[in-house]
Amino acid sequence: MSVKRLNFQGLRNLAPVEMCPSSRINVIYGMNGSGKTSLLEGIHILGMGRSFRTRQLKHAIQAEAPYMTLYGRLAGDPEVAIGVRRLRAQRELELRLRGEKGVRLAELVEAMPLQLINPDAFRLLEGSPAGRREFLDWGVFHVKHHFLEAWKRTRRAVKHRNALLRRGRIVPSEIAVWEHELALWGEQMDMLRQAWFSEFLPVFDATLNKLIPLPGLTLRYARGWDKQRSLADVLHDSRETDQQMGFTQQGPQRADLRIRLNKQPAVEVLSRGQQKLVVSALKLAQGRLLESIAQRHCVYLIDDLPAELDEQHRLKFCNLLEEMQCQTFITSVEPTALRGIWKPSTDIGMFHVKHTELGLSQLLPDG
Repeated sequence: MSVKRLNFQGLRNLAPVEMCPSSRINVIYGMNGSGKTSLLEGIHILGMGRSFRTRQLKHAIQAEAPYMTLYGRLAGDPEVAIGVRRLRAQRELELRLRGEKGVRLAELVEAMPLQLINPDAFRLLEGSPAGRREFLDWGVFHVKHHFLEAWKRTRRAVKHRNALLRRGRIVPSEIAVWEHELALWGEQMDMLRQAWFSEFLPVFDATLNKLIPLPGLTLRYARGWDKQRSLADVLHDSRETDQQMGFTQQGPQRADLRIRLNKQPAVEVLSRGQQKLVVSALKLAQGRLLESIAQRHCVYLIDDLPAELDEQHRLKFCNLLEEMQCQTFITSVEPTALRGIWKPSTDIGMFHVKHTELGLSQLLPDG
């Protein structure tokens, strides 16, 4: 589902934004600090309810502004209106979807599937397992309808079991209740993750091969506990050591994706450019799988695509984006870095972010 219209007010250093993007490729260029990344951030908040630049959304509100309002219209029959409002003095987000208030964040995320490729995306390789679990669960959420319920119940069970572990003295009958809940929903969560991963892996391999062949690179799903034992048995037998640590050491909340090259952690042997292509293949494969299963397209936000990539790999990357028929928002300091790279038939929108004398930015179509 592509974005047909964007209206932003009160977002960082951007002047009020009114934009009718291309349904395919949108190149946003301008000098450093002009607001290119802020525009991507606004789309990300609109579709995810959170920023990729700050944990506190109040910091994304323009200085001296009392609130920010982000609004979009998504292609469809009928079109879908989507909106986010955040008051500086109010922690909760106001969400709207199809004209209705009080919608759940999960509904917002489902309405506009987003994938972000930016410098922080390297954390998929070099960061903690939490980032890879988020990537994994995004994919499962969008194609496995019962996953959200299993995820919520598993998270709740882990929280309660951890609270009992930290109490000091374990009452077997109390902790057994939450271990049963965790084992029941955790096993279901793992089954859905495994099913998704078996579908995702060949798509990832094919996507990576289009960008950069890397013989010996492997991607493996680790569920978070001994694969030879049931989760119920693991939880029961680990009570004492878990109590000493103060938290549940094994379970679906410890799942990970292991990315290796010739049996070594990929992050330790790949160049920075190779890492960017591997991370990009992971993100692009998410969209390709979503399209094949649910006939839905991702919206891609790519911050500074030319960085870390030589001309040859830039061309391969852009050719793949064209092949996928998805909507993409790409930032670049120099528009020439991406000119002459697209096919004549591709619908390209060029937008120039200019820094004004007042310290604001105005988004103008590049004629």
